[in-house]
Order: sequence, then C-alpha cells, then structure tokens
Amino acid sequence: MLEIANLTVRFGGVVALGNVSATFTAPVAGIIGPNGAGKTTLMNVLSGFVTPRAGTIVRDGQNLLALPPYRRAQWGLRRSFQKEEIADDLSVFDNVLVQVDHGPGDRRGKMEEVERMLGFVGMQDRMGRLGRTLNSFERRLTDVAKCLVGKPRVVMFDEPAGGLTAEETRRLGELITQVHAQTGAQTLLIDHDVELIRRICSETLVLDFGKKVAFGPTEDVLANPAVQAAYLGNAEADLEVADVA
Repeated sequence: MLEIANLTVRFGGVVALGNVSATFTAPVAGIIGPNGAGKTTLMNVLSGFVTPRAGTIVRDGQNLLALPPYRRAQWGLRRSFQKEEIADDLSVFDNVLVQVDHGPGDRRGKMEEVERMLGFVGMQDRMGRLGRTLNSFERRLTDVAKCLVGKPRVVMFDEPAGGLTAEETRRLGELITQVHAQTGAQTLLIDHDVELIRRICSETLVLDFGKKVAFGPTEDVLANPAVQAAYLGNAEADLEVADVA
C-alpha cells in the first residue's frame, strides 16, 4: 500500500500539485490526465527529483520523502522515463547488470538475477546485443528489466507505451500485469493510452491542473463525468473531486 497524503508542489506561482492524496492498494495502478496535469511531477516527487512544499508518501511504514534519491533506490524504488535510458555501447545484459552491480550480494547471484529478468521480459536471446542495435520495443523491454532487478518494491513507468504498435502495447501490458507476481513490487503506470490503463490497472488516479479529479476502481473512474470533462472538455460535467468507492 502506497499512501500519498496532501502532496503540494509549487514552481514559482504555478501549483503543479495541489494537496493531492491517494492510497494505492492494487498491484498495478494508473495515473492519467491531460498534458500538464501533474502526472510526471508526481513521479518526480516520488523519485526525489522534486521537493514538495507539503505532504507525505509512505510505503511499508517508510516516509519516502525523508530519504535522499539514492536511498530510495536502495529501499526499492524503481523508475523508467518516457525515453528509455539504454547505453548504446553496452550489451543488453550489461545495461541491466549496472543497475545492481554496486549493490549488496555476490556477483554470481546478480548475474543470475539479470538473466532471469531478461528471460521474463523476453530478451534472454538478445542479451549479448549492443544497445545501439535494438529497435524501440527491444529498448523498452530492456528498460523494464532494469527496473525489475535488485528487489524492487515500487516500480513507476512513465508512458512506456509511447511510440509502440498496438501489438507491442498489448504485450507490454501483459508483462506489466505480471510484475507483482514476479517481484512482489507494486506498479504505478502513467500513460495516455486509456484502453491500456483500463485493461491492466485495477485502480486509477486522475489529475488535471495539479488537482485530483477522481480516484478509485478504474472502470468507475473512467465513467466519472469529471474525468470525461478533463479529457473531452465537457463543460456541463460536474468537476467536483470524486473518490469512487
């Protein structure tokens, strides 16, 4: 369970997040909203790249905001970015190995874990290929494997389906639904593909202009008039914040 309480972020006079609260309990949860809604800002706060004016983020009794970024990574926080971070001059295997190379444990165990996670994402037969030779989907799969090594507790994906085909998006979605069973980690997913969110996320948080529009079971949230207004500009919709039971 990941508890976000009263999170507020300001950039000068702009309120990027305004008193946002949500308690994520599902193995896979979505965060959606129009461009500029505050979705990536929320992930940046979780990662430690942005310091909020107020609020807490607690998981397993640990207030993550009290930890510097490197300690959050040691604790088990993982994150991918909209553009996958793959070193072109390293092999697929080494791109993943560097995530755990300086962490605790023996090297043999780390190498076995890397091989296991590359097998999980479907890249085991391409472990020796250099990053520069990978297509966009292979780079994304390698990036996912990087997030899954080293005993993650929370994994955040920021628009991982961007630029993928419909079939690649389907395969990626199936993979994300298996992350909890494979690693025990809870996954937070930002994506503009609402059908992907509907298919794989049990609960969803909707943001707009830094405010929480709705939070709850995904199907109920997507049917909320306030959410439809945020996406479709329906001026007649009720824009009150809604937590859906």
